[in-house]
Amino acid sequence: MKDNRLVDIKDLRVHFPVFGGVLSKKVAVVKAVDGISFSIYKKQTVGLVGESGCGKTTVGRAMVSILKHISPDVEVTGSIHYQFGKDSVDFVKLHPKNMRKYRSKVQMIFQDPFASLNPRMTVAQIISEPLQIHTKMSKAEMQDRVGWLLDKVGLRPEQARRYPHEFSGGQRQRIGIARALATNPDLIICDEPVSALDVSIQAQVINLMMDLQDEFDLSYLFIAHDLSVVEHISDQIVVMYLGNMVEWGSSDQIYHSPKHPYSRALLSAVPLPDPARKDKKRIVLQGDIPSPMAKPSGCAFRNRCPIAKPTCAGDIPELVDTGNGQLVACPFWTEKF
Repeated sequence: MKDNRLVDIKDLRVHFPVFGGVLSKKVAVVKAVDGISFSIYKKQTVGLVGESGCGKTTVGRAMVSILKHISPDVEVTGSIHYQFGKDSVDFVKLHPKNMRKYRSKVQMIFQDPFASLNPRMTVAQIISEPLQIHTKMSKAEMQDRVGWLLDKVGLRPEQARRYPHEFSGGQRQRIGIARALATNPDLIICDEPVSALDVSIQAQVINLMMDLQDEFDLSYLFIAHDLSVVEHISDQIVVMYLGNMVEWGSSDQIYHSPKHPYSRALLSAVPLPDPARKDKKRIVLQGDIPSPMAKPSGCAFRNRCPIAKPTCAGDIPELVDTGNGQLVACPFWTEKF
């Protein structure tokens, strides 16, 4: 693939200080993201998977530069380097006052379609709000744009006068997609956009997003914990565990030939559509995920890993190429278990 990268993330670290005691001193640090690197190309979808609490959502929030608004004490280091046409900008170093120019280029679809829409605003107000902020459209132009967007996501333009409580969960998520599309973004961060929906509705929303990607040349970061959903929509997949990237590869490589012990365990948990099949081995991990405030030394997965060695307690393992572009952070990935 030619070098048409939209965003290049290098050594991203997001640490949340924990304060305690009478004087509210810093007593610990939550290492939510602890040094990950990957790229997203134009018109590409990168899936980001892992257990709850591994740092997936934090990566997405860092990429839209909203962490400081959620937690002012957060410490973000590394680089999130975007290429918007002729503009090259690092969101980590960019001052908040200069962010508005690029805010419309990176949008987000949230996990809960019931909580992400203002119940006091009509659908027209919800979708037109980013247009009011980032464009100089007249009211008539915004009204036309809202109707056009609703039609694109499979809703009727006359539904713009309704409120969110009058829609089902799948319809609300379509409204959230329309809002994200309003400003013609280059990248949309999808934070588990279908996990709160029925399975039948999930397929409709996923197919809609794929159609919109083809039509508008969008790039997606698709965050989820369901590998079967991610495999369907993604070109590349990043597997995260406790703030670290443990595997990177194409959708086909990760889904059909995972190398890291954690990826293999994650894939084994995907339910089979045919209950008669008995050829799939289920890998059950022992123990719970350690706290990000007290991560194990070396490989964070070693205390649950079936092939862990004493040397795993040393340095954090580096990503190595398995020979086909698939990267894995485990020196013992060839061992069977």
